[in-house]
Amino acid sequence: MPQVDKPLAELLTYQGRNPCPPDLDSFWDRSLAEMHALGTACELVPASVTARHAECFDLYFTGVGGARVHAKYLRPKNSRIRHPAVVLFHGYSGNSGDWFEKLAWLNEGCCVAALDCRGQGGFSEDVGGVKGPTLRGHIIRGLALEQPPEKLLYRDIFLDTAQLARIVMSQPDVDPARVGATGGSQGGALTLACAALEPAIKLAAPIFPFLCDYRRVWEMDLAKDAYEELRTYFRHFDPLHQQEEALFTRLGYIDCQFLAKRIRAKVLMAVGLMDTICPPSTQFAAYNKITAPKELAIYPDFGHEGLPGLSDRIRSFMTGL
Repeated sequence: MPQVDKPLAELLTYQGRNPCPPDLDSFWDRSLAEMHALGTACELVPASVTARHAECFDLYFTGVGGARVHAKYLRPKNSRIRHPAVVLFHGYSGNSGDWFEKLAWLNEGCCVAALDCRGQGGFSEDVGGVKGPTLRGHIIRGLALEQPPEKLLYRDIFLDTAQLARIVMSQPDVDPARVGATGGSQGGALTLACAALEPAIKLAAPIFPFLCDYRRVWEMDLAKDAYEELRTYFRHFDPLHQQEEALFTRLGYIDCQFLAKRIRAKVLMAVGLMDTICPPSTQFAAYNKITAPKELAIYPDFGHEGLPGLSDRIRSFMTGL
């Protein structure tokens, strides 16, 4: 079988190459305490779009650092019972997507929330000093070693995923014990982060997750496309790689493989073995650290693209909510 990475037998035991910061757990415990202190307050603004069986809202909340964060929120119309809910996460530089594509979940009796990541293609605010989208550079935002790791932008985005999940769980029309999360690429990474940082998430379905095992990406010479900014950072700020070990260790704070051990949700993860955007080994570095119940959907001939039948499988998986 053709391959772009390690053989499957090795992938199934691979444990990653990126160094883990020694204070990782205390870093995330402090970060979560900061996020929890913000509570679950939100603003629901009726959206201009209408749907026959759904109420549609623009949801806003204040995230860490004071950012105004946006998500789309849909709930079944005229219902007096609590529903399961699904939280959706989008790909890198994208946005929460169209309202219409969320309605299939409403047909399954679910409420739906879809996050706009800070500074990307949606309406969430990046409090780094500018308005509007910043188009990538988010992996390396806050990477400079002269500042604390709390400045890493993805630290705040990861916390936004958990805060949104908590807000959804607090809604009067949602059963907080029946909330799932899913997304692809960056959305897959954020699914892992959400499930790791909000242990009440019941089901998680990450699709070829991004933001895993950065050093492995570098060593495979795949710091291009979605990971191109890693190469740009070294070329501009550390051309002799004198700080390489320290920089990859700093990236370990926002490496999903190190958050995976916190996940308590049941996990269905999809991987394409021909993926050259998010190499399979980087994804397995995270999957192999998950100790909760888990299963894989492996696509030997597919890369970072649509995976046939996966939407139906995730729909079936989410019926467990």
